[in-house]
Amino acid sequence: MQTQRLDEGLYRTDADNGVTVFSEVLPGVRSVAVGVWVKTASVHEVRAKMGVSHLLEHMVFKGTERRSARDIALELEVRGGSLDAFTSRDHTSYQARVLDEDLSRALDVLTDLVRNPVLRASDLELERKVVLEEINTVEDTPDDLVFDLHSETLWPDHPYGFPILGTRETVASLESSDLRALHGRAYHPRQAVIAAAGSLNHEVLLKLLAKCGWFTFEPGPEPAGAPAVPPGTRTTRRVDRDTAQTHIVMGTDTFPYTDKRRYPLMLLNTVLGSGMSSRLFQRVREELGLAYAIYSFQSFYRHSGLTGVYVGTHPSSAQQAVDAISGEIDRVATEGLGGDTLAEAKQQLKGQVTLSLENPAARMHRLAALALHDEPYRTIDQTLAEIDRVTRDEIAAVAAAFFPAERQTVVWLGPN
Repeated sequence: MQTQRLDEGLYRTDADNGVTVFSEVLPGVRSVAVGVWVKTASVHEVRAKMGVSHLLEHMVFKGTERRSARDIALELEVRGGSLDAFTSRDHTSYQARVLDEDLSRALDVLTDLVRNPVLRASDLELERKVVLEEINTVEDTPDDLVFDLHSETLWPDHPYGFPILGTRETVASLESSDLRALHGRAYHPRQAVIAAAGSLNHEVLLKLLAKCGWFTFEPGPEPAGAPAVPPGTRTTRRVDRDTAQTHIVMGTDTFPYTDKRRYPLMLLNTVLGSGMSSRLFQRVREELGLAYAIYSFQSFYRHSGLTGVYVGTHPSSAQQAVDAISGEIDRVATEGLGGDTLAEAKQQLKGQVTLSLENPAARMHRLAALALHDEPYRTIDQTLAEIDRVTRDEIAAVAAAFFPAERQTVVWLGPN
């Protein structure tokens, strides 16, 4: 194993079998956030197996060789801790938040979930119903569903356009053999990242992980690659739905997480639609009264990304809202940001970045992202300085590339 000190109280260890371990000491807390990330998720799925990564994430909680589903639920909760998991586009994460004295217990549970699920067919039939209800929940939540529809419209033939949950048809067709096959090829040290932050010691963490077997497990096969991401489809799509509001997403594909244009885009979104002071909020909600919810967003994946605007508005005012949003997007595309506006955006973004890292779970996620995206470590001060270095020309280039009207893919969900 090779361990390097990245910063005061912050370490990275790369084991011979491929697993990467991060830890960061946070003085003044009595808790630890710890997680295991597996580098497989919906981007690695084929259309017929959509949702298999998410279903496997559910199924590991149904029991292991040593624990029943009830045992898993009680193990940390009875100590005041918590256990959770999620599936994203690029990876699957299992994480716990516990008192520092229960770190060993948390690692044992997480290791058991990731390494030893039994994946019984009888459990699958029950959990399949749970996931189908989760899909129904999204179907009944139009301000969530419209984002899935937008990704599907933007990337109709690529897994980034697939719903992470899968569809009713694909989930209904998945078998225990599909889950075991995915687990067998992906849940190995070579595809694993472990990160912890809080009241802990890195050497103790390594000893606990060694006790769990992480450094002696077989590396497993090489990680699966993801298909190349094609340019996004430029179109307008209308989906008829009997809803009280029309839900609209206007957006476009951008670039991966590690692209140097990340901070210029984030600054543009800060001004355009982040918070009550943003141009979209002030124009669409405060001046025109057309919406309760209006904001811009960006998502960065390992192989691509997207940025856009969401609004929910009455069907009779939907076109007026789109026109107002288009006007603000066009203004950004042609003018960019400069002077006091850029300086204020930098201060706002730096404040958001700093405040977002004020708890162990956020620090844990930040550490894991370094390995998940093959990104070099930067201190918080270096990150803030990088935001400060963004120039008006860089802002203008990103605005001109991604904000013109002809670049936008627009999805309307609501009454026809």
